[in-house]
This record gives sequence, C-alpha cells and structure tokens, in this order.
Amino acid sequence: MIHSYVIISIAVLLSVMILVMIGQKLKVAYPIFLVIAGLIISLVPGMPHIEIEPDLVFLIFLPPILFEAAWFTSWQDFHKWRKQIFSMAFGLVFLTSIVVAYLSSSIIPGLTLAMGFLLGGVNSPPDAVAATSVLKHVKIPKKITTILEGESLINDASSLIVFKFALAAVISGQFIFGEAVKDFFIMAIGGIGVGVGAGLLFGALLRIIPSNSNIDTIITLIVPYIMYIAAEHFHFSGVLAVVAGGLVMSYNSHCYLSHTSRIQSGNVWSVLIFLMNTIIFILIGLELPVVVAAMKDYTISEGIIYSIVIGGAIIGTRILYSYALMYFPRLFSKEVCRKNPKPDWREPFIISFAAMRGVVSLAAALSIPAFLPNGEAFPHRNIILFVTFVIILITLVGQGLLLAPILRLLKIKDAGSELPEEKQEVILMKQLKETALHKLENDFSGLVQNNSLVQHQKHRLENEMLMMADKSQCLASAGDYVTAMNENKEVMRQLIQAQRNELHRMKREKIFDDHVMRTIEMQLDFDEAKITGFSHG
Repeated sequence: MIHSYVIISIAVLLSVMILVMIGQKLKVAYPIFLVIAGLIISLVPGMPHIEIEPDLVFLIFLPPILFEAAWFTSWQDFHKWRKQIFSMAFGLVFLTSIVVAYLSSSIIPGLTLAMGFLLGGVNSPPDAVAATSVLKHVKIPKKITTILEGESLINDASSLIVFKFALAAVISGQFIFGEAVKDFFIMAIGGIGVGVGAGLLFGALLRIIPSNSNIDTIITLIVPYIMYIAAEHFHFSGVLAVVAGGLVMSYNSHCYLSHTSRIQSGNVWSVLIFLMNTIIFILIGLELPVVVAAMKDYTISEGIIYSIVIGGAIIGTRILYSYALMYFPRLFSKEVCRKNPKPDWREPFIISFAAMRGVVSLAAALSIPAFLPNGEAFPHRNIILFVTFVIILITLVGQGLLLAPILRLLKIKDAGSELPEEKQEVILMKQLKETALHKLENDFSGLVQNNSLVQHQKHRLENEMLMMADKSQCLASAGDYVTAMNENKEVMRQLIQAQRNELHRMKREKIFDDHVMRTIEMQLDFDEAKITGFSHG
C-alpha cells in the first residue's frame, strides 16, 4: 500500500514539473497553466475524484507560504504604503463581503444574508502567488507590487475572520454585531501578539544556543507551524500570527543567522514554496468533478449565471474602491495634493485587475460542514462551493491571461523610485568598500606592510573602488552604461565558463579530492550568480 502511494506521489510530482516546463515554454504563468491542465486531466474518463482537504491547506500549506512572503517583504516599502495596504486588506475585504452578501441573497433563491456573508468572506481575498507569478515577467512599478504583496499578507486573515463569524451565524441562527467586532479585535491583536512573541523567542534561541546552517534551516521550517497552531489554539488569527512572526524574524535575522544559514535556508525555502504552489494550483483544476457532482439543487447553467454576476460585482467593487482610495483624499485635503504628485489612473486599474482568487477561497468553501449540528444538511453549501470555484476560474484564468497583454498596452512605467536600482547598488557597494578599506588601513596597517596576502586584499579593494567609480561615470549616460555593463557581464561569464571547463578537465584527471573540486565549483557558481542574479525561474 505504502509502495503504491510512493509511486503515485513521484508520478504526480514529475507530471506537475513537466507541466510547469511546458507552461514556461508557452510563456504562460504556471498557476494559470496548472489550473487549466488540472481541469483537462479531471475530465479524463476513469480519473478518480480528488477532493482538497481544507485542513491540508490551512495547516500544511498556508503557514509556510505566508511566512516566506512575510520574510521577503520590504519593511521600508510596507511602511511607506501601509495606509493603502491596510485599507485594501481590511476595508475592501469587508466591503466586498457586504456587496456579495446582499447581491447573492437577492439573486439566489433561498440564500439568506448570513449565507451571503459566508460566500463573501470566502471570495474576498485575492491570491498573492497567482498575481506575483503572472507579474514577475512584466515590468510594473514597485509600488503596485508592494501593495499587492502587502495586501495579500493580511487579507487572508480578515476574510477568514468574516468567514468564521458568518459560519457561526448560519449554524447558531443569530449574529450580534457588537460581539463580532470585539471578537474580531481580540483575534487580530491576539494573533499578532503570538506571532511577535514567538518570533522574538526563536530569534533569541538561535542567537544564544550554538547551531549550524542545517539546524537553522530546519527551525525556520518549523517556526511558522508553531506560530499558526499556537494562535489557533487560543482562538486567535493564525494567519496574522505567522505574518507578524515572519516580519519580526526577518527584520532581526542578521543577529542570529550566519551567511551559510541565509544562503542554505533561502534555497530550501525557494524550492519548498515553489513545490507547494505547484501542487495547490493543479489541485484547484482537479476539483472540477467534485464541485459539479455537488450541484443537486441548481442546474449548472444557473450556477454559472450566479457566478458571473457575483464575480463581476467583486471585480467592479475592487475597481471602484481602488479609484476612490486614490482620488477621494485629494478632493478633501489640499495637503495631500501638495505632498503627493498627480496619481496615475492606470495604477488602480492594475491593482484591481491583478486580484485573482486562489486556493484559500476554495479551501474555505470546502471547509463548510456538510451537516448542521442537528443533523440536517448545510443549506446551499453546493451553490456556495460552485460559485467560488467558477469565480476562481474567472479571476485566475480569465484575468490572469489578459493581465500581461493589458499591462503591455498600458505601458506603465515605474516613477516611484528616486534613484534607479543600479545606481543605488553602486552607491551602497562603494560605501561598503570604503568602510572595509578604512578599517584595513587603520587597524591592520602593520599586516598590510608585512603580509603579502593582506596587502593583496588592500589592492583588491582599491581596484573595486576604481570599478565603482567607472560604474558611476557610465550611469551618467544610460546608453553607454547598458552597453558597457552587458559587455562586461558577457566577458565575466565567458571567463567563469573557461575556468569551469578547466575544472571539469582536472576532475577527469582525478588528481585532486572531489570535495575540494566541489568547493571550487560552488565558488564559481556564486561568482556567476553575482552577475546573473539568483533566479529561481
């Protein structure tokens, strides 16, 4: 039995990776391609029905995905756009839930307002993975990316809280607004407190107790689960606990993670999150037979009509809210107009159109119990699940495929950065080299005179300072800079490849130890990564 499960798992993983490679070849973002592929595979005769286990998503997949996103979030950018991020993550989620609740309860026969809020809570949060993977190959302003990623860190928490309150109202038959508001703040503040406390505790643990890169990496893999489970145990928001803990640990990581731990854990996390995301999106497509089989009280055509109307309302609400958020403050405050430049009308549209629903929405819908406590079937569960599935397809596949061509048509440019990234890099590196050279001359002047190796270090720093000066001059002329940098990168790549070829030739001669050869090869890989960047595809 276990043997067959292992074989099936290996076959599934291999199939998913092949599908991702095909998607890359066709230049289609892998979340979109995997969902389409899953839909096609689910229609194959004899294909067994695979139902997503909600606990698998909320407990196994969600904590590490949120933790990784929080870890690599820019504190500076997050703080800069915090008002818009929190407004989208909380205000828009609540507004969307209200719109969906009243609309769905008015067009779907028998659906109560509480059930409408249940549907609204399920479909409020956009999926961050889908948006970032689609936007990765398109040049957009950093501001838009920051807002989308920052919103996605928090909106899962606010939408799941709405979902829990609505579910409790349907089951109990009553809803007390004052109690709900109080419980909301308790869940949010408690979750943040658990996350911050756990982040500080594990940071202190790693700083005080000696460890190595393997231990550090494993602890970072375990920590998000501890944060999530601890918060949920006390009925707080596990999502906010993981996000808050990830932000705290990331900000202080230089205090307790060595350079080898950062490199190793970064690579492990990159592979893990990519693997989880690929599994999640193929599972969404494979859910089609499960969702269709549950449609008993409504026809498929009725479900599609309801889904299109509600999905359109969700998209329209987001567009209107995004434009209102940008332009309304300017109507009522001259100070806002003075401090902020004239807004670009394309930004709210992109922020709105990049909002795609994903696995959190589907898992939340599937987590609705099939039966009420009294043994009766949960009312209208089938239509809630079907509408959620179709909205995911509309936003993920439909908007996802249209997003790249629309962005190219709009031709939006990044006007938010005062300095280009290349110039910032030159300034930073120049400052660091100056600091190192200053310390070498002041603290190790004797060794510089007597130790030829230390003397070479000084000469290397001086040469690198000259190179930084050359880069600064090239940056003054954009065309010259691009040409010079491309030529320099190509020469460096060719030099590294020549060294790698020579290393492989010496490896065949079997004169040097293999572990020494691997160490040198890894150093060449790092040298090449400095030129090409650490890309994970």
